[in-house]
Amino acid sequence: MSGPPAGGFALYVHWPFCLAKCPYCDFNSHVRDTADDNRWRAALLRELDHAADIEAPGFGPLTSIFFGGGTPSLMAPGTVAAIIELAAARWGLAPEVEITLEANPTSVEAGRQADFRAAGVNRVSLGVQALDDRALQALGRGHSAAEALAAVRLASRLFDRYSFDLIYARPGQTAPQWTAELRRAVAEAGDHLSLYQLTLEPGTAFYARHSRGELNVPDEDKSAMLYEITQNIMEKIGLPGYEISNHAAPGAESRHNLVYWRGGDYVGIGPGAHGRITRDGETVAVARHRAPERWLARVEDDGAGTAAAAPVDPDRRIAEILMMGLRLAEGVSAERFRALVGRDLDDALDAQRLCDLIDAGYMTREPDRLVATPSGRQRLDALLAHLLG
Repeated sequence: MSGPPAGGFALYVHWPFCLAKCPYCDFNSHVRDTADDNRWRAALLRELDHAADIEAPGFGPLTSIFFGGGTPSLMAPGTVAAIIELAAARWGLAPEVEITLEANPTSVEAGRQADFRAAGVNRVSLGVQALDDRALQALGRGHSAAEALAAVRLASRLFDRYSFDLIYARPGQTAPQWTAELRRAVAEAGDHLSLYQLTLEPGTAFYARHSRGELNVPDEDKSAMLYEITQNIMEKIGLPGYEISNHAAPGAESRHNLVYWRGGDYVGIGPGAHGRITRDGETVAVARHRAPERWLARVEDDGAGTAAAAPVDPDRRIAEILMMGLRLAEGVSAERFRALVGRDLDDALDAQRLCDLIDAGYMTREPDRLVATPSGRQRLDALLAHLLG
């Protein structure tokens, strides 16, 4: 078996169902009264076989598997175990493979953590989102702060590696409130914590409410202040930001997400899942149908719910690698960039535009890599728009 030139090969499994749609969420998630576990298990396994036969034959071993959603902790643990078993049979698993499952910290789902551990999951990521009951209610979450902390503590006993998410820059949130909440969170954290600024995405309930003037969120200056507070606290406790929204002790970074951010190859199965596979110097983008019922019908009829599969334009591939890599504190490795696109990093960039950003303090060009400064990472969209012209 042979992995991609930049190292790392990952599998993403999408479970699209949730008990309720959160008002800030623009992920491919759907509320359904029931889902036939046996039918969905068979479909996911069939699409995995298709991917191994057609999209990534000869690849491996897998360095990570990630069950995301939606709410994958609503999956039957037997389905999770079957997917891991088939993935291992088709591609092999690296000795230190990371197998992560996202979970909600409701008491019911937390009670299944031991079953997922037995199924082969070795890392759990809990969607806590807040440690304040009023905020949780406003965010549409189905758990309390007490349930969240209980789930985190259970995860710490069952798994060697665990993480949880918080959302900040929420409506009405002040700097002292966020500081106190974050300090409470780090007291419970292991070696990884994800801290996301609230964003208002088109198509979400929060976006509609904000458009009608019914939802006030912190402005750009206040959000920047909250970001800086976050970085300072996390740096001091030994969990620095290795990516814009993710913090970890050295060596405890999410291996799965690093595959994405470093431009590695990955297969995606399930409704709306995406993949990037490089073969013979060409990267192919694969996208599955988003609607669960359509995806399911296509898999049962054709073996895969693929909506599109096409080579990635070289300029688009360069933009993707820069967009993802500059999110990282480590930046974009020049050696990895060359392996992925067959061009030197400096040759792919406009020298004057790069100098402008370096002079403004937003980027640095080190001998072996291109790095966005902390200030630059706060403005990454604008920075990339200028850099790529």
